[in-house]
Amino acid sequence: MSEPAGTTRPATLRVFVNERGVDVAPGATAHDAVRAADPAEAERVADGARVIVDSRGLPTPPEAPTHGGAIYRTIAARRPADAASSPPTDHETA
Repeated sequence: MSEPAGTTRPATLRVFVNERGVDVAPGATAHDAVRAADPAEAERVADGARVIVDSRGLPTPPEAPTHGGAIYRTIAARRPADAASSPPTDHETA
């Protein structure tokens, strides 16, 4: 599908990472957005210590393409040891 005559794509997209606005290039990933906001946090995502979630708290793959106005947060990754030490859910106690 071609763009209408006289329109251009923006040079950057404004996205938000942990409440901080950053500009990324079109085609950037969620991980690229985190890297633009905080390179150290991006390393923690790459190492698996942190994960990216969207504005609703749903996991977002680091390689997911971003879009203008996207809202991302990073949270602590849940490790298998964390899951084992969590209290059982209702269906686990039945």
